[in-house]
Amino acid sequence: MLDPQDLYTWEPKGLATVDMALAQESAGLVMLYHFDGYIDAGETGDQIVERLLDALPHQLVARFDHDRLVDYRARRPLLTFKRDSWTDYEVPSIEVRLVQDATGAPFLLLSGPEPDVEWERFAAAVQEIVERLGVRLAVNFHGIPMGVPHTRPVGLTPHGNRADLVPGHRSPFEEAQVPGSAEALIEYRLTQAGFDVLGVAAHVPHYIARSAYPDAALTALEAVTAATGLVLPGIAHGLRTEAHRTQTEIDRQIQEGDEELVALVQGLEHQYDAAAGAESRGNMLAESMEIPSADEIGLEFERFLAEREGD
Repeated sequence: MLDPQDLYTWEPKGLATVDMALAQESAGLVMLYHFDGYIDAGETGDQIVERLLDALPHQLVARFDHDRLVDYRARRPLLTFKRDSWTDYEVPSIEVRLVQDATGAPFLLLSGPEPDVEWERFAAAVQEIVERLGVRLAVNFHGIPMGVPHTRPVGLTPHGNRADLVPGHRSPFEEAQVPGSAEALIEYRLTQAGFDVLGVAAHVPHYIARSAYPDAALTALEAVTAATGLVLPGIAHGLRTEAHRTQTEIDRQIQEGDEELVALVQGLEHQYDAAAGAESRGNMLAESMEIPSADEIGLEFERFLAEREGD
């Protein structure tokens, strides 16, 4: 494998600021990371990243070479044309930024489009950055499509070697093979190297998985802040307001929809309540329910990705 360090460059001022922050944060920094392009039902991770960068002060620390990592023909970046000339170009940047929460506490954010190539080299580069920047905990987050109703609380599947930081949640399945991602590979490689990693997957109703679902972003954000100690009340408030508006709109569309859609939601509500009741009694076999197999879950993920790429 070629030298991972050739994939990224440091921003000297940002790196110096991180070093000053580390002098005061002896335990190390938290690094949040999320990439656009993989399964992110309800735009869960995208909403969190967008709001973090819009609302909080941040500074560039490192930049990856997007020319080597992004397939432009697969995901063509946008250019703006006005009258007779090109006036703007949206660079598909993959960057590490130093961000400050509401109390001024520093943390890192790695985000951008998911690399199309050189995943192992990219994961090795991220590990180098984690080591150099004194990261004590790496956290990723996204949404996954599930057979759950929008009328019930959003569920979570925590993963990684620090899933204990999100108590009260457990995986709905034992084992499944799904299409891989750079985000998951980084978690896998960091865990192998002995770093602390937490992943948070929010359960998004499959019938609205391709639309923004603020409830899922809010639930994932609350899990992240509880696990890391970051203080982000303004972002949580904005998501909560948007979640209420979205829920109202979903209810309106369902009420105006056909009977088949109403029956679907009611069926999911019954299944959700039966599972919750059985779990509270400590016996998941107390109710007769059809639980999807690992192959069915994998097919659902592949179908979701195919629809996303088709758009």
